[in-house]
Amino acid sequence: MIKEVTLRRYGGSLGTTLPKTMTDRLNLGAGDKAYAVETEHGILLTPYDPDFLRVMEAEERISKKYQNALRELAK
Repeated sequence: MIKEVTLRRYGGSLGTTLPKTMTDRLNLGAGDKAYAVETEHGILLTPYDPDFLRVMEAEERISKKYQNALRELAK
């Protein structure tokens, strides 16, 4: 599902609201935590998963440690 949202200023930050149909489908409510992940394609917003942050931090460490090898493998 793709929905257009509008960014608004909240203090010194930008934020947006999510459509109710989307939050209902994903079982998200006010006060729930989510992760905003910057990807090469944009921003991925994913519901909170206790293991997700640990996996993403491990991926970041591995990517930095082996960046040259990964770059060569990507050719």
